[in-house]
Amino acid sequence: MKKQLEKNRQKKKEDKEHRKQERQQNSSGGDLESMMAYVNEFGEIVSTPPEKAPERGPDKK
Repeated sequence: MKKQLEKNRQKKKEDKEHRKQERQQNSSGGDLESMMAYVNEFGEIVSTPPEKAPERGPDKK
């Protein structure tokens, strides 16, 4: 009985390691740029960064 339980534990451990390796190989990445989201002037979430608008100071309207 103890040998069977140890076999089962070992099999589960090997299966888990195999799934982990598959996830790492099939990973589409996780770089910061692909995860970035921006909010445009209308409050909508977009994937492209906003265009740089000219800075307006406190004396300009």
